Amino acid sequence: MKLLKRILGISETQPAADDACWEYANQEIRLDLNRAPELDRPGSAVRLEGKGLPIRTLVVHGQDGAFHAFANRCTHMGRRIDILSGTDRIECCSVSKSTFNYNGEPVGGAARKHLRVFSVTASGQELKISLT
Repeated sequence: MKLLKRILGISETQPAADDACWEYANQEIRLDLNRAPELDRPGSAVRLEGKGLPIRTLVVHGQDGAFHAFANRCTHMGRRIDILSGTDRIECCSVSKSTFNYNGEPVGGAARKHLRVFSVTASGQELKISLT
């Protein structure tokens, strides 16, 4: 089943269950961690898409304890990206398995260009993600 998902480019990371946990305005995403249990532990992630958001975004609670955000588009084939469970890596959901570190640098697979990385600021239980 996992191979079929890779062939079809189906992401393992799910969108936020509570669509109201985030909003987008003025080139910034505000995400309420109290309403996003998908991000409650290191090694977790959530996809943000729709609601006027100009760029699909992957938000990661990294193995390093920090929050990271990326344009959710692999630089090799344009497919979505996922966290690579148990590691500090991001991986394309396609069969190429392009792999990136939290700085967006390609570290394996077919991709040669960096992922677009967004600035994340945590303030209490809120994340602010700048898309500029």
